[in-house]
Amino acid sequence: MHISGKKSTFTQKDILARGVEEIIEKNSIEKRLRSGVKLRVKFGIDPTGPDIHIGHTVPLWKLRQFQDLGHKVILIIGDFTATIGDPSGQNEERKVLTKERIKRNMRGYLKQVGRVLDIKKTEIHYNSEWHEKEGLDAVLQLTRTTTVQQLIERADFTERMEKGRGITAIELFYPLLQGYDSVKVRADIEIGGTDQKFNLLMGRQIQKRYGQKEQDVMMLPLLRGMDGVRKMSKSFDNYIALLDKPQDMFGKIMSIPDDEIVEYFELATPLPFEELIKIKKEKITGKRARDLKLQLADTITRFYWGEKKADDAAKNFESVFKKHESPVDTKEFSLKGKKDIIALLVETGLAPSKTEARRLIQQGGVYISDKKISSAGPIPKTPFILRVGRRKTARIVSK
Repeated sequence: MHISGKKSTFTQKDILARGVEEIIEKNSIEKRLRSGVKLRVKFGIDPTGPDIHIGHTVPLWKLRQFQDLGHKVILIIGDFTATIGDPSGQNEERKVLTKERIKRNMRGYLKQVGRVLDIKKTEIHYNSEWHEKEGLDAVLQLTRTTTVQQLIERADFTERMEKGRGITAIELFYPLLQGYDSVKVRADIEIGGTDQKFNLLMGRQIQKRYGQKEQDVMMLPLLRGMDGVRKMSKSFDNYIALLDKPQDMFGKIMSIPDDEIVEYFELATPLPFEELIKIKKEKITGKRARDLKLQLADTITRFYWGEKKADDAAKNFESVFKKHESPVDTKEFSLKGKKDIIALLVETGLAPSKTEARRLIQQGGVYISDKKISSAGPIPKTPFILRVGRRKTARIVSK
């Protein structure tokens, strides 16, 4: 389900003021938007994994705003640059991805992107189209657009050198190749996260050296994950995947901290700008926070899964967390022999190891029939619901 074909609620206010951290050059973008010229708006994504999460949709929503106002969205799938790995924000070299792995990751990628963008109106390129075909002469020409000093002065490289960690020569090429993508598609604007600033500015520099008008740059904030601290990432296990089951998606959204509610509405939904401004002015605590979080969970789940599945997810959440019932998809496990809670957590798959099971208990994340346990004591009389956190549950019965 996506908003393709529906009347757009987006305006130029959304483009310039909604979820924007920094614009280079703002006056230029404003002038271009006022001119009525249809702009070429570029965004590149390396297929380093098979799935997309809500954090990945932040730039997609910005692209959708441009797209619905008639501008041309250029999506670059970095099947070539993914073999190098973006060094942005990395304290060591990324692992090299094989072409076979990249191809596997690309399967279903566009289908997921198409849940936000109108793919039929999107110009799609794979940067292997030019990087694999133009040869060494093109690469040597590209290296003349910058200096080694400029490349190694970027913050992540400087940090690594200070810690005595090496930088491979191929990593220096990444921003050059990404910038060259802007030349090949003649981008007017490029969108990216705040962690991409060096690469985005390199695109401007390379375009200028190739005789093109420099692209304007729009940098977006990084959406925080469910922990409310770090950016949403699979590495931190704080993400909400687009392919999560509806009840899981709904439950995960309900578990985010209250101070993230506005951020999620702004960056990850098509909520009209006027409504967003009203919410920003509110004091979001108590019942109002819960009501808004329910609205947020419903909005996102409904967008990706449709009305019926969103309604079912809401009912499931209500039954689990208000009526203290077990989720509709809770698996049933027969108790075999004498076990303690730690062994049971591992056997049911609610904890990956006994060490992790002990940690979960110590941190107060394990419940038996909705009562928090503080120690790994004996197993109570069956049947009962064993729960970890808000969403992981197992129904325990006698054999």
